[in-house]
Amino acid sequence: MGSLNKNKWRRPSTIFTIGEDSGDDSDQCNEFDSDEEISSVRHRRKSSTIIYSSNSSLDSDSEMAWELKERNRTRKESIAPMHSGLQTWVEIRKVEARRVSGAGDLLQIPLPVMRKKKYTYEEIKEMVINGKVKETKVAVRDSDWDVGDEMRSRLWPLLDSIHESDRSSTMVEGFYWDTVNQLFGSEELSDEEISLPCFTDPQYRLYYGLSGQGKRMSDRIVSVIGYAYPDITFCPLLLPVASLFLHYVQEEKTFNCLCTLLSARHKTFLTQTKLQWEVTYTTAMHLTKKFAKSAFMFVSRNLKSGEKVESVFQNWIWWIFRDLPLSHLVRVMDCYLMEGTKVLYRVAIALLLSFTKAAGSDSKWAHNLESSGLLASISSFIREIAITPQRLLKSAFSIRAFRGAEINKISTKIEMLLKSKGSGPSNMPRPQSFDNLPTSQSQLDIQMISHTMTIKELLTLWSWLPLRITMYQPVLLYTTEEHGCSLTTFFNRVDNHEPTILLIKTTTDEIFGAYLSSQWSTRNTRDERGERLRYFGTGETFLFSLWPERVKYPWVGIKTQEDPDRKVDHSAELFMHADSNMISIGGGEGQGVYLDEELRFGKTESCLTFNNPPLVSTRDFEVRVLEVFGFAVI
Repeated sequence: MGSLNKNKWRRPSTIFTIGEDSGDDSDQCNEFDSDEEISSVRHRRKSSTIIYSSNSSLDSDSEMAWELKERNRTRKESIAPMHSGLQTWVEIRKVEARRVSGAGDLLQIPLPVMRKKKYTYEEIKEMVINGKVKETKVAVRDSDWDVGDEMRSRLWPLLDSIHESDRSSTMVEGFYWDTVNQLFGSEELSDEEISLPCFTDPQYRLYYGLSGQGKRMSDRIVSVIGYAYPDITFCPLLLPVASLFLHYVQEEKTFNCLCTLLSARHKTFLTQTKLQWEVTYTTAMHLTKKFAKSAFMFVSRNLKSGEKVESVFQNWIWWIFRDLPLSHLVRVMDCYLMEGTKVLYRVAIALLLSFTKAAGSDSKWAHNLESSGLLASISSFIREIAITPQRLLKSAFSIRAFRGAEINKISTKIEMLLKSKGSGPSNMPRPQSFDNLPTSQSQLDIQMISHTMTIKELLTLWSWLPLRITMYQPVLLYTTEEHGCSLTTFFNRVDNHEPTILLIKTTTDEIFGAYLSSQWSTRNTRDERGERLRYFGTGETFLFSLWPERVKYPWVGIKTQEDPDRKVDHSAELFMHADSNMISIGGGEGQGVYLDEELRFGKTESCLTFNNPPLVSTRDFEVRVLEVFGFAVI
């Protein structure tokens, strides 16, 4: 057979040989290789070859072959057993590798050269300490750590610590074991079955090969969390994540890590209500429609009679946590702990794209789709996935324009639509914090220190806040009565708080303001051209009036659009704007709220972003008191 046509297939980090020898080294080494590397490559080609039949997948099998060889060479005894899906692949490939005679045309594939570096724990830790978030993301994505790499016993708590909030960081030392003693009477792990909180899903109690003792540890951790977080009403992913942690991390530290994920304020890791769960799978569906239209259309065409697209995407999270082999899942977890749910959306879309491609061309999966149906076929395909964990992540992170801001915008619109239709919490027990917050102490504090709100107005405003924010207590960050009328002081005191509530009381006693979803410090962020962002914020931002009438003016993208994929005009996405001379909220044919650099005079107009009327009768106003509230655990 002749040499491989480099115009048809070429990858700088991998070499291939067809038949005995092509005799052309130039096609097998890339321009980035040094002389020493090329010499090493040629030596490896002559000394190490794995034989596959010629109908093998050149890309996926070569990567799997390299992964298998590396694992056999470096594998250590691990508490994390090899997943059955990966074990099946290993056995199949061992059989194929033995077929070295009588197999017809044989494809000789020297092992690919690993170009990317595997970062050490110490290197990752240094990046985290120095606040190098982007570099840490890249390092975690690129480092193809083995499933049995015990470095995760330190790496996962480190990545988890990046997201510590006030509540998780102030967890009292020894709290876990004190609670275990209180709930179970002893720290000794009993052989008796532990009753799990009702927020778990009996259908998805996944333990990933943990021993009986490991399973009971996982159950115990989830039970303690149920005691410590009475506000959680629906969190089926908590038990699987706890089980994954226990493969690498000891029990108490696993509990602390999960508390951090539950309390994280700037990223979402674990949904805690039925509404949030519905928002995630609906968001996954709309993201697929937006970023992988071919896959979405394939799903739509292959639905059974009476089946809805939503029913397919209700399982999206379990494609990852139930169906993926453990070797793939732990690599997804590495990135998930760094970047949040956005990673899961990416991986789910990548898996669906891979499945639709296989089912459209591979007779096996086309037949499986016809005989077993769409849901079963997707699960089977993922369980038998034929690409390496690193290849899967590469596909997931290759989806373009997949930004966190876009995901937040879509999920916010979906949450508001579900609420308007009476979905979610109306049929679920309301979280205790939603009924009782703000606490009586907070109400008393507000009544004593605020010049803009009474308790009645505070409770009205509280009912408008996103559900997750009501789990925290209001804290006064800035008031002109105490801190003076200066935009510089305003920024110094509120810049790094998110979210915040801005309240204004005019000299004519009108009270109005805005809920601001992003930090004011975002104004200093620069775009690709090095220019500061003119507008920032998300669709959770809203304007309101408290006196003489109580009215909320949400973003028009939520209020008026039934289809989350429908485009919103740019003039309706001008949420927040600020510089050294002014701040404004809302834009498009007017400014919803505008304040000058002394925070003494301002104006309010109708704007396209919120479709609001002027919030005061005279449009121009003079500030009597301006206050900003943040949120914290008290």
